[in-house]
Amino acid sequence: MLAILGIFFHFIGGFASGSFYIPYKKVKGWNWESYWIVGGMFSWLIVPFVAAWLTVPDFMGIIRSTGGGTLFWTYFLGVLWGIGGLTFGLSMRYLGMSLGMAVALGFCSAFGALIPPIYRGLATDSPDNFAAMLHSTGGLFVLVGVAVCLVGIAISGKAGMRKEKELSSEAQKASIQEFDLKKGLAVAIVSGILSACMSFAISAGESMGEAAVQNNANPLFRNNVIFVVIMLGGLTTNFIWCMILNVRNRSFRDYANPQTPLLKNYFFAAIAGTTWFLQFFFYGMGESKLGNGASSWILHMAFIILISSMWGFTLKEWKGVSKKTYRTILAGLAMIILSVVLVGYGSSLNH
Repeated sequence: MLAILGIFFHFIGGFASGSFYIPYKKVKGWNWESYWIVGGMFSWLIVPFVAAWLTVPDFMGIIRSTGGGTLFWTYFLGVLWGIGGLTFGLSMRYLGMSLGMAVALGFCSAFGALIPPIYRGLATDSPDNFAAMLHSTGGLFVLVGVAVCLVGIAISGKAGMRKEKELSSEAQKASIQEFDLKKGLAVAIVSGILSACMSFAISAGESMGEAAVQNNANPLFRNNVIFVVIMLGGLTTNFIWCMILNVRNRSFRDYANPQTPLLKNYFFAAIAGTTWFLQFFFYGMGESKLGNGASSWILHMAFIILISSMWGFTLKEWKGVSKKTYRTILAGLAMIILSVVLVGYGSSLNH
């Protein structure tokens, strides 16, 4: 029953993450950096604090009483994850939802599974390391899953290149205004690698979650106090970059430009940002049932890829391509989802 509840919560989180970019498409007349940081203020500051305030008694007291080392690593990993989140937004901007999320999250699931055992092998004496993976059934499943993931990403990239050749620039921009395959693939790869730091940041702040439970918080919501610190790291990265772009593009006027639908723009950016954070709110609930191992992270990735792919096809991001190209992107997505299942199964054998 606990596992079923965990899967259900991960599905809701995946739906939120796979859907959050939709409201941004309703923002009119603003530069990307302007609506991204407005939504981000809800994603990384307002909603995490409200969620922690509602669910974790004296959450600020828990943070104040946490050791400096724990706070630093939780925050620093949040900064690295924030770079992943920033480039994640750019991958949506340049590739669209179906291709952008598939590539970014495929790398995210692969590196999320590989980095911890590699780190343990280099920096600790833990037997649960990369070398051990090569001699265990579960480890081999994980490695095969990572290989399948890379093949799936290559197939998806091939579909993107076919789309670029088959459609005119006007047809491409009809569904994705700034479609750019090379830029999109580059930022999606960076995003996928660094976004895996979220799982590591939660582990780094685990003592705060334990303190929350000891402070009579419902175990379902124990991670909300950790998210406050992680999201501040994410806010730092994204705020600095968006301000740089505001200066470079002279887009500070967006925030008060009377020639744009200001109220609607702020509303849709706020909805997008709030929806974005809900992925982690429900991820935390699912993790409380399944644990912060690879199974939780992989389930989260799988549901996001499924939902975002559905939205991508619904929004007609692949309208006008040939049947061969359509079959190619479907094959690529299927391979990535298969890889997520393989990595998840292999990880379950190791725990």
